[in-house]
Amino acid sequence: MFTNLSDKTMFKNPIVKNILSVVAVAVFGFILLNLAFIFDFLVQSLVIGLIKLFIPVVDLMTNFQWLPPAMHGLFVVIIGIISWLVFRSKLGTLYKAIYMTVPLAVVLVTIGMFLGQWPAVAYSLGILFSIGVLYYFYRTKQPWLYYYTVILIGLVMLLVYLEGVEI
Repeated sequence: MFTNLSDKTMFKNPIVKNILSVVAVAVFGFILLNLAFIFDFLVQSLVIGLIKLFIPVVDLMTNFQWLPPAMHGLFVVIIGIISWLVFRSKLGTLYKAIYMTVPLAVVLVTIGMFLGQWPAVAYSLGILFSIGVLYYFYRTKQPWLYYYTVILIGLVMLLVYLEGVEI
């Protein structure tokens, strides 16, 4: 086993610290994405429950075809507000990079949802969005962990879309 001295020096090693940061973004980002999906379900359930209090319709989604996109839009706005608060906070870079998985995935999923009938357009806009975020990070000299997060989520969402996973 490690002694106290070697434990402390091991975590001060920049290579070990960077590897642990990469793993933390992937693992905790995945957990956070799952929590975001649960949160989305709760928001949509709340909206449907409130609507059913006032409109006695058996199947809201078929009778009001604008409702699913509107509920998703509400979720995007909520994530946007939470993201604004998180990125304005004094949280550390690692925590912000982990959280960044959620708004990035939400934007890329939204592009895929609304432009899924035109795959070339959806891919192009997703790539352009990712490049735009990376360019913003470059221009504002953001930490490398943010770049990693954008690339990781971009590749994961591309694989999700290519595999035809329903979200």
